[in-house]
Amino acid sequence: MAVSRAFAGAKLETLLLSNAAAASSSAQIGISCKPARTGRRAPARRGGCAIRCEVAASDVLVGVNSAASSSLSAIEQLKTSAADRYTKERSSIVVIGLSIHTTPVEMREKLAIPEAEWPRAIGELCGLNHIEEAAVLSTCNRMEIYVVALSQHRGVKEVTEWMSKTSGIPVSELCQHRILLYNKDATQHIFEVSAGLDSLVLGEGQILAQVKQVVKVGQGVVGFGRNISGLFKHAITVGKRVRTETNIAAGAVSVSSAAVELALMKLPQTSHATARMLVVGAGKMGKLVIKHLVAKGCTKVVVVNRSEERVAAIREDLKDTEIVYKPLKEMLTCAAEADVVFTSTASDTLLFLKENVIDLPPVGLDVGGLRLFIDISVPRNVGSCVSDLETARVYNVDDLKEVVAANKEDRIRKAMEAQTIIAEESKQFEAWRDSLETVPTIKKLRAYAERIRLAELDKCLSKMGDDISKKTKRAVDDLSRGIVNKLLHGPMQHLRCDGSDTRTLSETLENMHALNRMFSLETEISVLEQKIRAKVEQNQK
Repeated sequence: MAVSRAFAGAKLETLLLSNAAAASSSAQIGISCKPARTGRRAPARRGGCAIRCEVAASDVLVGVNSAASSSLSAIEQLKTSAADRYTKERSSIVVIGLSIHTTPVEMREKLAIPEAEWPRAIGELCGLNHIEEAAVLSTCNRMEIYVVALSQHRGVKEVTEWMSKTSGIPVSELCQHRILLYNKDATQHIFEVSAGLDSLVLGEGQILAQVKQVVKVGQGVVGFGRNISGLFKHAITVGKRVRTETNIAAGAVSVSSAAVELALMKLPQTSHATARMLVVGAGKMGKLVIKHLVAKGCTKVVVVNRSEERVAAIREDLKDTEIVYKPLKEMLTCAAEADVVFTSTASDTLLFLKENVIDLPPVGLDVGGLRLFIDISVPRNVGSCVSDLETARVYNVDDLKEVVAANKEDRIRKAMEAQTIIAEESKQFEAWRDSLETVPTIKKLRAYAERIRLAELDKCLSKMGDDISKKTKRAVDDLSRGIVNKLLHGPMQHLRCDGSDTRTLSETLENMHALNRMFSLETEISVLEQKIRAKVEQNQK
């Protein structure tokens, strides 16, 4: 469990913001630490607790008199207090989310974030006091937020409040359904998600494409930083490897194919070839629905979409099938002539309500006497109230569980094969994260050496007088650089590690701590100072 370097919570920000005003009085800050529940976790996860830091009466006193407080910065006060013990741990990777396994679609759809809004969401999340990096994974089955948090407890609190604010769902209700995982557990979770182990349909390939899209959208977005970017890129590698080295994808179905299977389960078998099919939405999901309908023997599909371009492309791919395009304004007319209506649009408003469907002509008894609405959109396209009608039934993504309940034993066996790969890849990712710990030390050591070089160079040039040539100055400068670079070459080599070898990594970290002690680099405190100052400056704009 990692408590962030940032003990730097609201109290530290207050210190930074109000330091100038603190000259008139001495400061007393008490810090108490105690375990706090982390909220509901996914089943079969390793247990853990966060550390909650609270200001108490006066457990640890940071006393400064009036005169001294005006000259000491907030960070300098921190350095002289017992609080700096919290700065020795690195930031935490945290996932806070809702999935089909824990949350009904009625709640998930309120939290759904369209892909075009991901950069904005990342910006807002990174604007929170204790969040450094962020990413959003929003699909029909899950809405998960991945962050690098300076403080676990405060970071989770801020993100949960942000989710509540954007969705209108009370924090208490979110806490009842959310999954909350830290560090290694969070890493394992995204790897399982990418591999298709956490999907409703085991091994389905669409989630890997969605994880890839997170990286694609995040490129160049401030806040989609090194840790989160590295996590998702590694998750893509895991997803590919699991599908290549196991047979987990063999026979796997997607959400779209499961929707088609559900429709066929609800229709009389004699009507499978004759039932009239309507697909509303020609995006990725809609296209897959059409392909699976054709694979099941359907020879005609009516497609309602905003434009004909995508439908024409589908028609070109499926030349032996009659694909009929209709504009969105004719949607109800088309629904009146359909036995089964599939919806998969990105609309944030309901397309079919009870009052829209009640006047539609009834379907024939040969197809069961019920018009089926298979809604695989999140947010939903069809109101649940439609099922109140005697002539219609509505099924959404949560109802697909009925389709995938079969072959449970085979699913478990395949998942166990994949877990071996995930465990191995998780260790590699954690080792890579550990290797990043040396980066601040490398920078500090170079800066330390450069300060000495410049100071000694200045002394040397001043002794040589003002009449020396530019060529001589350049030669002396090059000489000093060469000496410093050669002296630093050995230490730098022993600080560099790609994280693939745990033995080498351990030695590298030992070297890092030794250099920090020998040269008094105070890397961790300096990093903390930079992060807090950056946050305060950002929030003051």
